[in-house]
Amino acid sequence: MSQSHTFVDLDPAAVEAQRGKVRIIDVREPDEYKGELGHIPEAELVPLATVPAQALSWPRDTPVIMVCRSGGRSGRAAGELVRMGFSQVHNMVGGMLRWNQEQRTIAR
Repeated sequence: MSQSHTFVDLDPAAVEAQRGKVRIIDVREPDEYKGELGHIPEAELVPLATVPAQALSWPRDTPVIMVCRSGGRSGRAAGELVRMGFSQVHNMVGGMLRWNQEQRTIAR
């Protein structure tokens, strides 16, 4: 892995275009996932603290998009996946705050 290999930021429109084609991981806590902001319908809940352990069983070459409330925690999770050798890692900028602001489909 080269030093320059990192994750790519995507805006909500780009994430929505990938729904159903890539793995979307929501790294918030369960109460946030089910709460006011909801979650992207296909998103899997994997709280941030559990990402490294759970990711051990994930294919390293499968595209994955990380999501949280505002983009901070998901950015940390994306960085961790890159360090673990994942090759197609993305972070949704603005998180579920921006997803909701843009009035995109949510589930609760």
